[in-house]
Amino acid sequence: MDSLKDKFKAKADILATEIKDIIKNNGDVKLGEITVAQVYQGMRGMTGMVTETSRLDPEEGIRFRGYSIPELRKMLPKAVDGGTEPLPEGIFYLMLVGEMPTQEEISGITNEWLKRNNVPKHVFDVIESLPVDTHPMTQFVTAIMAMQTESVFAKAYAKGMNKKQYWDYAYEDSMNLIARLPRIAAYIYRRKYKNGNHIEPDHKLDWAANFAHMLGFEGNDMKRLMRLYLTIHADHEGGNVSAHTTHLVGSALSDPYLAFAAGMNGLAGPLHGLANQEVLAWIMELKESLGGGLPTKEQIAEYIKKTLTDGKVVPGYGHAVLRKTDPRFTAQQDFYKTYIKHDDICEIVQMIYEVAPPILESTGKIKNPWPNVDAHSGALLVHYGMHEHDFYTVLFGVSRALGVLASLIWDRATGSPIERPGSLTTENIKAKIKAAQKETAK
Repeated sequence: MDSLKDKFKAKADILATEIKDIIKNNGDVKLGEITVAQVYQGMRGMTGMVTETSRLDPEEGIRFRGYSIPELRKMLPKAVDGGTEPLPEGIFYLMLVGEMPTQEEISGITNEWLKRNNVPKHVFDVIESLPVDTHPMTQFVTAIMAMQTESVFAKAYAKGMNKKQYWDYAYEDSMNLIARLPRIAAYIYRRKYKNGNHIEPDHKLDWAANFAHMLGFEGNDMKRLMRLYLTIHADHEGGNVSAHTTHLVGSALSDPYLAFAAGMNGLAGPLHGLANQEVLAWIMELKESLGGGLPTKEQIAEYIKKTLTDGKVVPGYGHAVLRKTDPRFTAQQDFYKTYIKHDDICEIVQMIYEVAPPILESTGKIKNPWPNVDAHSGALLVHYGMHEHDFYTVLFGVSRALGVLASLIWDRATGSPIERPGSLTTENIKAKIKAAQKETAK
């Protein structure tokens, strides 16, 4: 019997109950300009940081430097060999400098990343030292940390550098890191799922197409999907866990390798980066429970109601900020209708989209009954042959590097200080509630 553990559990149960009561009865009490509920419930809706690269509008969805997802699909440069989806190099350029790039400028970034994509041997050695069945995200973060030996920011800081140079070295580290991430991710994929049969980079390909090639997907359709996937997952303003963590750790002047690795540990959490994996698992369970074929809309509706009755959520639906269908979902829906046209799993995704929102809305408990980006991405990956669901978060991580590292460069360029918010105890909050109640009673 662990007496310390038992004592903690007893204390924790009391405080947890007390906090629920405080939120229910006094959640709207002001603590300066914010409320008790906001302090307890993950700082939801509190503006507490500046992110230049993108902004999430509750009604319009994510905008990168003011451009919507549909606008970006039209305006960003495409691959010169008849590409139809935007190149991720373009979204990085746009986020970093705030201007729509030219084809020539994108080619420059592609070539720059190709020059920088050589991964040191010791990084692969570190990956190989892990058991093969280690989760892909653990291998991914471990590899990033192993590569920190290459940080020019850390070396320059150790020697002593002027604050005005911080952005320069952060830029160099970020460019090197982005260039090498597809190589590392593909190495992990081939090691874990393909018996260690690795594929070398093809220096004739753009960043996303080269990633698909190293993973082992040579078809143009998968390369097209990879360009779209890596573009639309690149950023989601600054408050999400991976972006905020990268910013927070970077604010201590940790180099980009350390900051990005921390962000990826956040992305690995079930409430952040695992969502599309959970969506796919739920769809597979739905399909199997209904006989394994293509179900009807009526059957799907009943399965959704059963999911809710069992006290579970419908994965892929709802969003902390958005109050409409996620434009990233719509982009993937358009991709499916344009290039695939029929696939059982993708068809189920379409039917869920038709029947789920009114059912969710009728509960009266869900503010946003519409699908988010994760409701579709897994289905597209499965269609093209990537059945390894636990690898999907690594794909997400490679994409998210574009946004969080562009933001990190801006943090260093603008002299963003170390992040250090204040905090209160529950006793402090109870005292403030009591004072507010006395003031109201006067």
